[in-house]
Amino acid sequence: MDMPNVSMPKLSGSPIKYLIEVKAELRRVKWPTKNEVIKMTSLVILVSTALSLFISSLDFIFTKLTENLVKLR
Repeated sequence: MDMPNVSMPKLSGSPIKYLIEVKAELRRVKWPTKNEVIKMTSLVILVSTALSLFISSLDFIFTKLTENLVKLR
């Protein structure tokens, strides 16, 4: 698997030069559009909610099973 050709800023130079290189690198980043951010945020909220409901239901079921097992003794 080939790694992309990424240039790393040199840390041996001056801090100003480093910050200039970081700024140049940030200009090359493909930032998401507003619609992409909204869609991905909605997806994260939806998946998080579904997962929390699933885990909560498992917790409820196991709690009831444990209570029933304790009552039998």
